[in-house]
Amino acid sequence: MFNRTSLQAAAALVSISLVSGCSVFSDSESPGDQRIVVGTTSSPTTLDPAAAWDNSWELFRNVFQTLVSFPTGSTTPNSDAADCKFTDTSSRVFECKLVEGLTFSNGHKLDAKAVQYSIERIRTINHKGGPNGMLGSLDKIETVGDRTIVFRLNKSDATFPFVLATPAMSLVDPAEYPADQLRKDGKLVGSGPYVLDSYTERQTAELTKNPTYKGFADRKNGGVTIRYFDRSDAMVEALKKHEIDATYRGLTAEEVVAFQEDKPENKGLQLVESTGADIRYLVFNTQDASVAKLPVRKAIAQVVDRDELVNRVYQGTAEPLYSMVPKGIGAHTTKFFDRFGTPSAAKAKKILRDAGITEPVELTFWYTTDRYGSSTAAEFNELKRQLEKSGLFEVSVQGKPWKEFQAGYQKGEYPVFGRGWFPDFPDPDNFVAPFVGEENVLGTPYVSPRITGELLPKSRRESDRGTVTAEFEEAQEIMVQDVRLLPLWQGKLYIAAREDIGGGEVALDPQTVMQLWELHRRASW
Repeated sequence: MFNRTSLQAAAALVSISLVSGCSVFSDSESPGDQRIVVGTTSSPTTLDPAAAWDNSWELFRNVFQTLVSFPTGSTTPNSDAADCKFTDTSSRVFECKLVEGLTFSNGHKLDAKAVQYSIERIRTINHKGGPNGMLGSLDKIETVGDRTIVFRLNKSDATFPFVLATPAMSLVDPAEYPADQLRKDGKLVGSGPYVLDSYTERQTAELTKNPTYKGFADRKNGGVTIRYFDRSDAMVEALKKHEIDATYRGLTAEEVVAFQEDKPENKGLQLVESTGADIRYLVFNTQDASVAKLPVRKAIAQVVDRDELVNRVYQGTAEPLYSMVPKGIGAHTTKFFDRFGTPSAAKAKKILRDAGITEPVELTFWYTTDRYGSSTAAEFNELKRQLEKSGLFEVSVQGKPWKEFQAGYQKGEYPVFGRGWFPDFPDPDNFVAPFVGEENVLGTPYVSPRITGELLPKSRRESDRGTVTAEFEEAQEIMVQDVRLLPLWQGKLYIAAREDIGGGEVALDPQTVMQLWELHRRASW
């Protein structure tokens, strides 16, 4: 099951040194015992895994365990709290045997019943926006003795181990977490690499090594302080003042470019670049008359210039994307480029004229003002510029804060809107399945019987994920034919750090979640 080798690495990491020279570490404490201070603009929305399908995973990965996980450099789930495998040939019975002697950080036993409790409370609570939607294939959970858990699925689902590897499936202590409601005391108890000693919302989290931890993580520091920033410029300033050792999530394109320049203020700093798996795309609501006609959507796809968008707005800190499955994930293709080629207003005009559309098409594009970064407004203004330059469209751009924006697209109020997707796990299924079907994450139905009724079920019977390329290539071809979604760009992730901080190049797992245990202070540089 877990010997898949055909997927490319989800993140090809390279360290870019901004300065040359070395310094000698002279503190009496050994580097492996030193604390690391990390800054981020990605603060948790909750401390309870049953409510989190978002950036709260950053913290969870470091204080909770999951049954299986992604060790450094792996895109396949491997053992963490348990050894697991499918025990049938149809990928419907998944069995896990816990590592012997596991305990939570409070000393309570972590046994099979605790695992069953942890997963079942997600389904019982069914928190809006929570991770219960990831468990659609789960029928029931059985336990055998103290250490064996059997997951019985209601259909073939070879991606189920990937789901179990997400921080959403963090293991919690039944004595600490209510079965039918969220924990609300602001505390957290897990069995992961670190213990959360203290937490102040939107300010700090103090982590120390968990002395009873039994798992794959090799902790290379003595503990971590996470500082949460509302603004990236304040985070960058803190790094330059040596108030933090590293940054994670939140750097703007302008800040990344500034870090790459040979300037006095960059002395003693480094930048680590990762090819991320997060994507941005447009959604067309075909229930709206303005984009109900396929030729209109095709014409938009023919005009949009991704290279120009990336260069103008993101200054090379992202790369064009021509499929919903990004580079670095198995079965990635360039289907939109293959179909539409280079941007062409003339070709787009012909598409519209052949459909009898002779007047400029009026469109309204919507985006969220406070979820994907400050460059989002500039991105949508660039899309407006490109489309209107063709003479074929008249575009209005509107933005709303995330909560209002989310409510609007879920009600089908927006004809065209922008969304981002951060992967739950590094498998092509996670870049196709969430977007199709009567009910999907987009809030607007996208019916594709071939994808949902044939290709996805067939692919999910295969535990060897390297054998499902054909199914996902066909699914991507169908998505290009329909033009219900228009992929725009694939992100890059950056860690800025002091030059004496090592481990940044291996600190990001395939879900682009920070593995804080990899960061350490080097004895010399």
